[in-house]
Amino acid sequence: MTKGLPKIADVEKESEYGFVFAVSGPVVTAEKMSGAAMYELVRVGHSELVGEIIRLEGEMATIQVYEETSGVTVGDPVLRTGKPLSVELGPGIMGSIFDGIQRPLKDINEITQSIYIPRGVNIPALSKDVSWEFTPVGYKVGSHITGGDIYGIVRENTLIKHKIMLPPRALGRVVYIAEPGNYTVDDIILETEFDGEKSQFSMLQVWPVRQLRPVTEKLAANHPLLTGQRVLDALFPCVQGGTTAIPGAFGCGKTVISQSLSKFSNSDVIIYVGCGERGNEMAEVLRDFPQLTVEIEGNVESIMKRTALVANTSNMPVAAREASIYTGITLSEYFRDMGYNVSMMADSTSRWAEALREISGRLAEMPADSGYPAYLGARLASFYERAGRVKCLGNPEREGSVTIVGAVSPPGGDFSDPVTSATLGIVQVFWGLDKKLAQRKHFPSINWLISYSKYTRALDEFYDKNFQDFVPLRTKCQQILQEEEDLSEIVQ
Repeated sequence: MTKGLPKIADVEKESEYGFVFAVSGPVVTAEKMSGAAMYELVRVGHSELVGEIIRLEGEMATIQVYEETSGVTVGDPVLRTGKPLSVELGPGIMGSIFDGIQRPLKDINEITQSIYIPRGVNIPALSKDVSWEFTPVGYKVGSHITGGDIYGIVRENTLIKHKIMLPPRALGRVVYIAEPGNYTVDDIILETEFDGEKSQFSMLQVWPVRQLRPVTEKLAANHPLLTGQRVLDALFPCVQGGTTAIPGAFGCGKTVISQSLSKFSNSDVIIYVGCGERGNEMAEVLRDFPQLTVEIEGNVESIMKRTALVANTSNMPVAAREASIYTGITLSEYFRDMGYNVSMMADSTSRWAEALREISGRLAEMPADSGYPAYLGARLASFYERAGRVKCLGNPEREGSVTIVGAVSPPGGDFSDPVTSATLGIVQVFWGLDKKLAQRKHFPSINWLISYSKYTRALDEFYDKNFQDFVPLRTKCQQILQEEEDLSEIVQ
């Protein structure tokens, strides 16, 4: 099945490896792994399945495998790469569809001619053959350059100007910068020197998914995220750089709201993560999005040009759901660092929590509420905290933002579910969906009595400047809706 496909061994010859000691579903224990690091990327078995070390005890390492482990036997080799699970960042991300560990699904389909992903496939996320037109800006030989500085621009498509930045931890004096022209993502376009050491840079950056991309400072959010849904924009507004939860029972329209945000919101870039949801929903996105258009500066453009999809459907391996959330947020932070306003849709965080619960159970950890691990709240918080409006690293000065919209699917529509209650303690906007409204075909089925937004005061200044009557009208509207509820209780 995987004969003739690219393997990791072709790219990096690796000498250090351990051996499989035990296998329990997606959790593999390996021995002779001394010197391995936490969250190091490994390749398990003869098929070279992608895995990540999640626990170390002496010479034993516990590995979370992101592919199907059937056929892995005791004694199989475990190849150590010495690097954490990382994503490739560079031109070519927009309009692509990746799986949870950033493998390009379209390329895999073209190579294998199969509708399924064979195990152990290792294809680079960004095509190494496509040439991009690179234009240097602002720097010449002899200039000093530091992390985050924009030294070139690539027109990825008619919507997105891809700004080529120096990786955050690099600095030095420019000794070579490429002439304007066409280059692939692997071609060297910049050389710097610092303390007698020379470094070479291409358009491609590799960044560990669990690590935050550094910024100069976090700023207070002050601009609304316009969704195109009047009930949300008027009564429960979110800001660019905010965090939002959409909990609701099945069939209430969570995915429709997420998709409508992707289609109509005033964001520059959309990262849509389908995390453990039905394959049909991702198929619907792939079918609808290319036909949808947005008008920018008088030109009609396809919405796919500003969208990247991370598809991790419910029939894909469980462990990769966790990776897909981190892959999505790292892609979002990369575009934020260019000075764009990015929206990330995570649909649904409940499936991610279920994956955490399954892995935690296999590790024999002490379960907390409803069997979820005790660190569920901490994991959710560390994910949502990566949102925000920031002053980006490097020159020229610019601001960017990442807005996270997380759908939550509580079983039976019960909002006291641990995932929902942990999420509500973190996010600032709550768009609660109501099953009764959905049954009456009242869409979007936002329950205006339980939903809230903590950003209303932060946006008052924006509304006062642009529409002076807006705040008093909104207050009046909420009073009327509340009064209607009080009266309907008396009537019943």
